[in-house]
Amino acid sequence: MEPLLQQSVERGVRDQQNSKLAEKSEAAESDEDSIRYLTSETFFDMVLAKSHVQQSFQLQLPARIVRELPKATVPVVLRYNCKNWNLSYIGNCKAPRFDTGWRNFVNDNNLKSGDACVFELKECSPENIRFKVHILRGDLPPELAAAVETHGTKDNPIDVD
Repeated sequence: MEPLLQQSVERGVRDQQNSKLAEKSEAAESDEDSIRYLTSETFFDMVLAKSHVQQSFQLQLPARIVRELPKATVPVVLRYNCKNWNLSYIGNCKAPRFDTGWRNFVNDNNLKSGDACVFELKECSPENIRFKVHILRGDLPPELAAAVETHGTKDNPIDVD
C-alpha cells in the first residue's frame, strides 16, 4: 500500500475508534445522570420558589433530611449532569441550609421558580456530604404556554387533555 494511502486508512481507523470511545463515554455520562428510580431511600425533593433561585438564594433543608445530617458545618458536593458543585451545609443553626455556594448551582443550571430538584443522599459523614441531584423543569410545553398567554380566560378556558 502506498504510504499516503496507508496513513489515510490508519487515520480513518483511529478516528472511528475515537468516535466509538466518545459515544461510549457520552452514553455512560448520560446514563449516570439520567432520571431513574432513586437508588437511595434517603432523599428529599423541593419545588423551587423565588427565595431559592433569586436575591437571597436561601435553601433551607426540610426536617426529614436534617435528621440524617450532621449538626455541624460540613462540605457538600452536589452532582448533576456529570459535574460537581462544592458548597457547605450549615447544620449547626436554627434553620439548617446550604451556604452561598448554592447560588452557583442555581445559576450554572439556570434554575427557575417552579423547577423541582430531587436530592438523593449518596454519602453522609461528619467530614463530607454528597448528593446526586435530579432536576425537573417546571416549564410549560410551548403550545400550552402560548394558550395560557392568549386564551386562558374564564370565558375561554384552556383544555388540557
